[in-house]
Amino acid sequence: MSHLHCMVFGHDFKISRKVTYHVKEYTCKNCNKQLTTNGNGQLIELSPKFREINEVLEHIHHKRVSKINKQKFNQDLLVFKH
Repeated sequence: MSHLHCMVFGHDFKISRKVTYHVKEYTCKNCNKQLTTNGNGQLIELSPKFREINEVLEHIHHKRVSKINKQKFNQDLLVFKH
């Protein structure tokens, strides 16, 4: 029945996972169809290949963001020398 709703009114996609700042995964609220953004920013169906690519991207992104935040944190510290 939920597929019929999507056929008549269209999908109602919600962000289900933020991979990076620009890459996200979307899931239809009614039929659970999953999409993701490709390299060109277009929405495509989430296949096992793209799921694996997104996992690697997320790992690299978190690693890079944590490194940048750590550097900013260290720069903000005041160092007193006697």
